[in-house]
Amino acid sequence: MTTNWLALGLAILASYLLGSVPVGYLYGRLRGVDIRTMGSRNVGATNVMRVLGTPAGVGVMLLDAAKGFAAAFFLVRITAYPDSDLIRVGCALAVIFGHTFTVFLGGKGGKGVATSLGAFLALAPLATALALAPFAIMVALTKYVSAGSLTAALLFPVLVWLAGEAGQYHAILVLSLVVGLVIILRHRANLGRILRGTENKIGQRVSLSPKDEE
Repeated sequence: MTTNWLALGLAILASYLLGSVPVGYLYGRLRGVDIRTMGSRNVGATNVMRVLGTPAGVGVMLLDAAKGFAAAFFLVRITAYPDSDLIRVGCALAVIFGHTFTVFLGGKGGKGVATSLGAFLALAPLATALALAPFAIMVALTKYVSAGSLTAALLFPVLVWLAGEAGQYHAILVLSLVVGLVIILRHRANLGRILRGTENKIGQRVSLSPKDEE
């Protein structure tokens, strides 16, 4: 029993540390810039796209999503119950929390969208695939990635329920509600800029000089 609890603790810790790896920040450093001082000053893929271009943003997004998938699909396998939705959800929550509040940057991480995408691809693949449609439609209509993220966050718990992927004890459904709320709260500033018409649109580059934009 002690060994089982130790393995579970290691899986949760490893998930958090994996999520904490600040891919966007590290890529920016490789390009000679501190992404935390530019654009929205966020280390996530969208801000990397604004500052360093679409290929860079897409690459960071894929790596951030890979972190989430790895935790929810692979790291759970070091525990005694890799098929338990409760344990899978625990690892998923840890990796998302790590990305959002990374220990390597003083607790200031990304907004969790890409990492959540990867985690839910392992937990609820059908609902995740379905959520891509409203995300893409909203981005196409508004040119705001944040608008697509907010729309997907709002609809995703409904899609999880309709797809029959709520999980044991509704653990995955509960996680989708919690993560959706976190994503919405993390996008408060974006929503304000959308309403003011000052949010950067997809494909719109920002200066490589620091900006006073939250």
